Amino acid sequence: MRPAPTILHLDMDAFFAAAEQAAKPSLRGKPVVVGGIGVRGVVSTASYEARVFGVRSAMPTAQARRLCPNAAYLAPRFSLYRQVSEAVMELLHALSPLVEPLSLDEAFVDLEAGGVPARTAAVRAVGERLRRDIRSTTGLTGSVGLAGAKMLAKIASETAKPDGLVVIEPGTERELLDPMPVRTLPGVGPATAETLRRAGIHTVAETAEAGEAELVRLLGRAHGAGLHAMALGRDDRPVVAERDAKSISVEDTFEVDLTDRTRVRGEMLRLADRCVQRLRAAGRSGRTVVIKVRNYDFSTLTRSETLRGPTDDPAVIREAAVRLLETVDTTGGVRLLGVGVSGLADFTQEDLFAQLATEREAREAEEAAGAAEPADGGGREQEPQEEPPRRWHPGLDVVHEEYGAGWVQGSGVGRVTVRFETPWSAPGRVRTFAVEDPALRPGEPLPLVGGGPADAQSSEPAILPKSVSPDPGEDTGSVGEEISSR
Repeated sequence: MRPAPTILHLDMDAFFAAAEQAAKPSLRGKPVVVGGIGVRGVVSTASYEARVFGVRSAMPTAQARRLCPNAAYLAPRFSLYRQVSEAVMELLHALSPLVEPLSLDEAFVDLEAGGVPARTAAVRAVGERLRRDIRSTTGLTGSVGLAGAKMLAKIASETAKPDGLVVIEPGTERELLDPMPVRTLPGVGPATAETLRRAGIHTVAETAEAGEAELVRLLGRAHGAGLHAMALGRDDRPVVAERDAKSISVEDTFEVDLTDRTRVRGEMLRLADRCVQRLRAAGRSGRTVVIKVRNYDFSTLTRSETLRGPTDDPAVIREAAVRLLETVDTTGGVRLLGVGVSGLADFTQEDLFAQLATEREAREAEEAAGAAEPADGGGREQEPQEEPPRRWHPGLDVVHEEYGAGWVQGSGVGRVTVRFETPWSAPGRVRTFAVEDPALRPGEPLPLVGGGPADAQSSEPAILPKSVSPDPGEDTGSVGEEISSR
């Protein structure tokens, strides 16, 4: 445990939803839900306005629609979220060489390693400056926790939400932790909480008072001893700059159960290709291919195959995934498919199987091309193939030749409704087009700040901070109007 609160935890506020509100002026101050929009979708993030109605992350979208039917339900735009995340992480790396990202919107920072004096006033000033820099750079808000341990810093940032800063002074940990529910402690999920509840343990204080021996009896040695230490506010885990991934995987849930074996195989091949793309983007290779199949009755099966050596060859991973799929009975219907690669390495082993697979794929492609040639040797124009129908998901960026940039509000019955606005404009007008309108095409996410003449407007936060009073020394005229509430 450190004698000064030099570990910082940043957690962006309702990140995906706040980014959508910042990008879409007409949604600011209104409930927004980002996630799967189909009947089997799951909520990724809900804005604070939607949380008032009970909408939470990991909730089925169908349930969220019942609780908050008037919210805007949008498909996620990960390209935008990654852009914003990179900008935020760059600000964190400017504070210290030791930054431990936990996700796109969350990270620990070791301020001591960055040369920040081990004084409360100094680390608080750094935290406040970081919040201002995030707002000016991204137009979004983040909550900051500062403490002498990672666990406490994370609890502090959660306490600070939304758009706040909380410092836990060394020596005051128990005062803060004791009244909190035991679920506050890391590693305490529903099963552990239920075990403790049956033993009469509900709060962090009661957990500490139970003693290590009792917790070990209830939960086992490793979990019990660790939980007792955390209940006392003890956490000596360091901030680790590089967190080595153990596996890379992708999966899809289907709106309608897949019963066609050919379609199931095609989806598995597509997922294998996506998995390889992620593998190569990370500069890794893998030795074990794993598939995941969730059936119509929610039963979930996994199958794995370990190769002779690590590879990132798409043909090898595709063939392994298909071989594994053949061992699974999918006749009842498939709800979810997934492909993953584990046993990661930083190199690719020259593999005879990979070479053979690549050569075989090339031959098959040549044979298919030859079979497609007309019997008369050519000279006849091939009929143009029909393009697949466009899918206009709610929230998708679009560009119209006449009206410019906008986003999809909804689509159906051959029509698509688009609202034309940008992050730095006033709420825009809505227009409806045919789904195949040649003047309408998918677009790219626009920058949340600095993209238009009214830059000051785009820097307004997407959610209302816990306190609207200005920071010491900050010009109150630059804060801007708050545009929503918790």
